[in-house]
Amino acid sequence: MKILLDIPDNKAASLLEVLRSISYVKAKPVTDAKAQLISEIKEAVDEIKLIRAGKKKARNAEDFLNEL
Repeated sequence: MKILLDIPDNKAASLLEVLRSISYVKAKPVTDAKAQLISEIKEAVDEIKLIRAGKKKARNAEDFLNEL
């Protein structure tokens, strides 16, 4: 399981130290940009799941391309 945590910079070092002391936990920091990218990809995947389940309507491809 992977977990993305948002921790204030002044508290991150101590939490990372605790996490790294646990043998079965692998912890590595990610940049803010990478964390945002992960979050946006997760949102996109969740939206696709809702569309496939019929709980949300998909947009027309032409409308999407015009928006770009």
